Amino acid sequence: MFRREAEAASASARRELQGRRLHELVQRLAGSRSDFWRERLDGIPPASIRSLEDLGSLPFTLKSDLRDTYPWGMLAVPRSLAVRAHASSGTSGKPTIVAYTSQDIGVWSEVVARSLVCAGARADDVLHVAYGYGLFTGGLGLHYGGEKLGATVVPASGGNTDLQLRLLSDLGAHGLACTPSFAMLLAEKAHAEGLAGLQVRYLVCGAEPWSEGFRTKLEAAWTEVTDHEVIARDIYGLSEVIGPGVAMECAESPGNLHVFDDHFLPEVLDPETGKRVPDGERGELVLTTLTKEALPVIRYRTGDITSLTRGTCRCGRTHPRIARIEGRTDDMLIIRGVNVFPREIETVLLESEALNGAYAIVVDRRETMARLDIHAEVAGSTLPEGLDEHLRDVLARRLRVNPRVTLHPEDTLPRTAVGKVKRVFERVDDTDPLGLPDRGER
Repeated sequence: MFRREAEAASASARRELQGRRLHELVQRLAGSRSDFWRERLDGIPPASIRSLEDLGSLPFTLKSDLRDTYPWGMLAVPRSLAVRAHASSGTSGKPTIVAYTSQDIGVWSEVVARSLVCAGARADDVLHVAYGYGLFTGGLGLHYGGEKLGATVVPASGGNTDLQLRLLSDLGAHGLACTPSFAMLLAEKAHAEGLAGLQVRYLVCGAEPWSEGFRTKLEAAWTEVTDHEVIARDIYGLSEVIGPGVAMECAESPGNLHVFDDHFLPEVLDPETGKRVPDGERGELVLTTLTKEALPVIRYRTGDITSLTRGTCRCGRTHPRIARIEGRTDDMLIIRGVNVFPREIETVLLESEALNGAYAIVVDRRETMARLDIHAEVAGSTLPEGLDEHLRDVLARRLRVNPRVTLHPEDTLPRTAVGKVKRVFERVDDTDPLGLPDRGER
């Protein structure tokens, strides 16, 4: 562990710390310069918030709040104390702006360092960071966390696969941090070029959803090009909370992510009623930033669907754990009246050993009722006979929607070398959003 006293704290010590930090947060925001926070907390005396039992009396924070107060309206400190701003793209044309004090940067570095150790990183490692640098929090988040750990950080950023592979080889990287889709692209290119001698032991992947099936294929691809076992672990975060490092899978127990709840207090609620669901049941993840200074959030509704588990993990950490994100309340597709999550489709596709993991989902809206078209690449140049029909049948049973499945030879579908991979496309006219040849099908 990176900081054992925090990561293996007893339940009683953790609750006492959380209650105290929650009270201090509310007290600070109620007295801040921010009109937003003074109005949002009006009628809630800080003295009434003393423990976690009082959390339910606090209001939610929504992503729309950041847009409505753009750019600095939710800032809880004088702007002169904010040493950095990051942003995520916004669908309304305005980006979501977040800010950090020096202490916030320190907390962020700490939780990312913890995350790296969860994946098996060591202080004497070379960490290759291929997340994008800039307004996106991925690159700088992993960079500062790697330096906090003591690793040698290579700030490669995204794109330029030839240079990425050369640096991975020549500098002897032990860890690779990037999106899962870019990690797969690098493995495919390394295999195609016959690259040998890579020392990568672990992959720290986040910023886009990926399934257990994709993990299996990703680990197998990297194990093949390194000739030793490589593990891929999921890092979770969002810019509105801090960036990557909110939660992390450990090497010992993949499938659940440790939430560093001495800084980020998790709840899982029914997305419709806002009421807490029992541990182990699915709901919407809601987070409170207990220690963030510049732009904290109280009960932030992430839109991410997961479940919560408590108890000591095999790795010895006592943080609560969230299941890997199953989807988002806002990325759900409605096809002929049926709710469909893209993750459900990926899970089915990646169960097939005949497929290589590249796929795209097209929602065809050219007719009154939307239709679901699924494109997937096979692992080779030959299309297995009957596989498309088999996948269609499995997907129809799983999704309760009849999709059309089209298989393609390797290297047919578009790849993403910079930023988050795009999996879901819409088709509203005869122009194919994937840029594939028109087969004249409708």
